[in-house]
Amino acid sequence: MNILTIRPRAEAVAGQPILRPLPSAQCRSVGPFVFFDHMLEATYAPGTGMDVRQHPHIGLSTLTYLFEGELQHKDSLGSDQVVKPGDVSWMTAGKGVAHVERTPDALLASGSRAHGLQVWLALPSALEDCEPSYSHHPASSLPERDALGVRIRLIAGSGFCLESPVPVLSPTLYADLQLEAGATLNIPTEHPQRALYVLEGEALLDDQPLEPRCLVVLPEGEEYVLSACSGCQLVMIGGEPLDGQRRMNWNFVSSRPELIDRARSRWAAGDWPVVQGETSRIELPR
Repeated sequence: MNILTIRPRAEAVAGQPILRPLPSAQCRSVGPFVFFDHMLEATYAPGTGMDVRQHPHIGLSTLTYLFEGELQHKDSLGSDQVVKPGDVSWMTAGKGVAHVERTPDALLASGSRAHGLQVWLALPSALEDCEPSYSHHPASSLPERDALGVRIRLIAGSGFCLESPVPVLSPTLYADLQLEAGATLNIPTEHPQRALYVLEGEALLDDQPLEPRCLVVLPEGEEYVLSACSGCQLVMIGGEPLDGQRRMNWNFVSSRPELIDRARSRWAAGDWPVVQGETSRIELPR
């Protein structure tokens, strides 16, 4: 079986441990997905939590999806939203936006758990410089299918005869898959590029074991059968290939180097939209 297994590198963001399989030297993108962070299970004592200070983006959409805990999203558009498990927090940076993500005050006081995913999707080249936007989609708005021991929730895009309300800007697949022990799921070829990430449990792709917490990139045009050896949870990402090469520099993504250079200069000079009420920010790395 000609699949590519990407073992993630371990990092930390604002004290939150993460695994990051994408981007890697082996694979720069899967469909529009250019960045994949698994925020590992973490316990925060009272008075502590995640605090990602004000920082900028261009040329991408960010999508945050939680399994445990809560995050407060604030951005330079005026958005102020608490994101709960199963919700989708969707921000399109376009020509430039700033945001913060932190544990809400109520959970800071009591202590909390955190576990989730954040992905970045590169914008189509014609929309890289679009106006920024934000939308929040509660868990109850996401379509699901539950049959024969397989529960599918469509986080974004379309697939498995479901369509998410998240306003993606190119053909996209992002699904949360939960299988009971012994259940099977056909992995179709409706999207050219696809990858699977095992969050927990043991599963086979045809007869090949999938490594837990690794990104498995599937060849185009080949169908597979996913089988659960135990109760397991995976996510599947994919979509149409990007319309050209993308460069990533810090928090900036673009097909045009001049847009990244301009964004770096503007952030360094303080010439950027600000998040209301925020004074602390992450400085441009040198």
